[in-house]
Amino acid sequence: MIAGPNHIVLHDAMNIIDEPVPGIEWSPAPSVDNPSPELGERIGRLLASQPFAVLCTQGGGQAYGALVGFAYSPCLTALAFSTPITTRKYRLLEASSQIALVVDSRSRHPDDMMQVEAVTVTGRAMRLAEDQARGEWASQIGVRHAYLRDFLKAPTTAVFRVDVCRYFYVARFQEVTQWVPGPTG
Repeated sequence: MIAGPNHIVLHDAMNIIDEPVPGIEWSPAPSVDNPSPELGERIGRLLASQPFAVLCTQGGGQAYGALVGFAYSPCLTALAFSTPITTRKYRLLEASSQIALVVDSRSRHPDDMMQVEAVTVTGRAMRLAEDQARGEWASQIGVRHAYLRDFLKAPTTAVFRVDVCRYFYVARFQEVTQWVPGPTG
């Protein structure tokens, strides 16, 4: 894998989960290998402006979507969310760590689809143990979502960190650009 300002070395296990499915044609935007420098900034602004994402999981041959409040690292290499351990969402995450999160700005532009931005974040979700990392991510989630602070302290609440593989950024309804965050964003 390529390492550089807009690329990150991915672990072998992560390469498989995020590659196009054989037999399905994928034509990445011409700027994939050298995305414009401001793309990461645009993605960061979109994440900052939207408190919720749709978490996409799968299990038993069935896709599943759930709304989550999330937090993200400044360099955009990781995101986090929480869920009760008694939910389908939790069971699906425990069964398969491959996820996608979708964030979009449609609420800001209800009458003009061409103004809507969206990003699909792909990666692996890992439940954080009761340690400093869990506490730090729970705190970040609580800063963005104050109403979740008590929920985040409950022993029945799991915090998941998503190690980001890549972002698929969509603008003007059909312009798709792929961006892989680097260690410094």
